[in-house]
Amino acid sequence: MTSTIRPLQLPEDYEGIARLLNSYWPEPTTAERLMEDDAKMYTEGHTYLNADGLLAGYDRTRRVAVTAAGEIVGYLLSWRAPWTEPGQINNTLIVMKSYRRQGVGQLLARHAALWSQGLGAKRLVSEIWDDCEDSLRFARQQGFTIERHTYQSVLPMEHFDRSSFGGVELFRKLEGRGLRFTTLKDEFTPQNEEKLYELYKETLVDIPGFHDEVPAIREWRTWLLEVDGYAPDQVLIAADRDRYIGVTNVLYNPVPRGCIMSILALAGSTGARDWAGIEAESDTARQAAGGCVHPH
Repeated sequence: MTSTIRPLQLPEDYEGIARLLNSYWPEPTTAERLMEDDAKMYTEGHTYLNADGLLAGYDRTRRVAVTAAGEIVGYLLSWRAPWTEPGQINNTLIVMKSYRRQGVGQLLARHAALWSQGLGAKRLVSEIWDDCEDSLRFARQQGFTIERHTYQSVLPMEHFDRSSFGGVELFRKLEGRGLRFTTLKDEFTPQNEEKLYELYKETLVDIPGFHDEVPAIREWRTWLLEVDGYAPDQVLIAADRDRYIGVTNVLYNPVPRGCIMSILALAGSTGARDWAGIEAESDTARQAAGGCVHPH
């Protein structure tokens, strides 16, 4: 079955891309959501080499693999944001299962490598489920090596035991120490949003494997705070008087009937920081492996 790759034809391609992404991503997407995300993006990229000779700035390239009948069977997104680690290009590459091992992925990977090399990138990075043997094999064949393992923690809500988290007594105990718990909806002012951003800035850099720069507040609001499933009353804040010391952004997706909780915490008055991430869904935990490659 012969396939060719081409640039995206929008908005027609959104449906086929969403269908392909949903065959791999744990959180479903739609053509409408992809269109909304595109509307937030820049229309032209701008990249340059920084003082260290490493690629900086932002840009992206996208390609689809299509059959003679026009069916989308492969998708590539290679990109970097203004805050992406210097020298790095991030990649999403998906091929329909029935079209794997036929050269489709190699065509897309070759485009990513040539485009990235043309910009002056030093390495390509992607993420792969470590139980997906076909994907791991393909990545190794393209020269990728496993850099680190990250974990997706899942809490099945049907087995959730409130008492194991301290229950109401824990909140009363903490409130007795002068801490208070509120939401961004109740607290919202431009000044308080700035305080929340400062908490993210301080704690993001403590996440193991986080090497990117912290986005500017406008980009943080778009890509880290007000993402799919966001609601101000679901941004839970812990405060020590007027100082924000912890936040949980609970993102609700009605399709898989689950919530994703992104937790950042600043503990105590000493400035000691802890970070944890937890996902609460009716699903099983999976582990993802990240890989990187230096383009030749």
